[in-house]
Amino acid sequence: MANSIDRQRFGRLPDGGDVDAVVLRGTGGLAARILTYGATLAGLEVPASDGRARNVVLGFETLDDYRQARGHFGGVIGRYANRLRDGRFPLEGRDVQVSVNEPPNTLHGGAQGFDSAVWHIEAVQADPAPSVTLAHVSPDGDQGFPGRLDVRVRYTLEATGLRLDYTATTDRATVVNLTNHSYFNLGGAGSGDVLDHELLIDAEAFTVIDPRLMPTGELRPVAGTPFDFRTPTAIGARIAQTDEQLTLARGYDHNYVLRSGRGDDPVLAARVREPRSGLTMEVWTTEPGVQFYSGNALNGRPYRVHEGFCLETQHFPDSPNHPDFPSTVLRPGAVFKSTTLFRFVSGT
Repeated sequence: MANSIDRQRFGRLPDGGDVDAVVLRGTGGLAARILTYGATLAGLEVPASDGRARNVVLGFETLDDYRQARGHFGGVIGRYANRLRDGRFPLEGRDVQVSVNEPPNTLHGGAQGFDSAVWHIEAVQADPAPSVTLAHVSPDGDQGFPGRLDVRVRYTLEATGLRLDYTATTDRATVVNLTNHSYFNLGGAGSGDVLDHELLIDAEAFTVIDPRLMPTGELRPVAGTPFDFRTPTAIGARIAQTDEQLTLARGYDHNYVLRSGRGDDPVLAARVREPRSGLTMEVWTTEPGVQFYSGNALNGRPYRVHEGFCLETQHFPDSPNHPDFPSTVLRPGAVFKSTTLFRFVSGT
């Protein structure tokens, strides 16, 4: 079977704007479905050991479902992924106030983040690997963030997985933190919880949170805590242990400080294995952190608590308010670049 790309109408917004779906299919049986709404990864079919493909990404059948859902399913998150304390941060000698949507804080870019914007299909390519490039312009002052930001994300279906390449430029100093917010279930979407999935995260420390789920600034070693995934451990093995950090988040919702740090070439950040099928997903990234979220707030419509997990490659939450964290400032003339790969290995 040759590589192919299909473009389909997915839905229409109340203002009359159309939303399309682009389906990338590769010769190895992988297929990815990307929406122009939010540059959303709406489906990712991966062949299992029996030759049958399963969709490992939680998603919905209609545009209305995506617009009404809470949880940012599959969307590209920006202008700033994760949280900003009180919706404020210092930048070049002044305080910037941005949209507050998780009072008193800002979450995932504010009330109208990038995952609720309609992106423009800039390019599609079938060979040598099927890909689609989506573009979005965030104007100066969007959700309170300074500077016009020109953003692109390219989804490329490789032989063993899916690659995401992000770029962004600005005409004024601003902050940028981009990620994808897909929920994964390697048993297949809707197949039950992911508590038996065996997780490895290549991190020696995580960012401690306060009762508002904001980082305190402390980088706590994972050794001797329920947050130690340096060797493969079931997600549910320690999730119910008595631990203040687990109690605050109702499970895992923490940024891990990757041992590799920020780099130009992707390195292995995490590996997850579904024990029944043996299907394994590796996460490779150029980012210095990864937010591990165990689906604590999934509410049963249609997915229940812990029926998906997220591994959101990113800079650290609230970095603009923590000078010791890796900087997220982007200035004119510079180019923000980030790459993440989701690679799959079939079990036996």
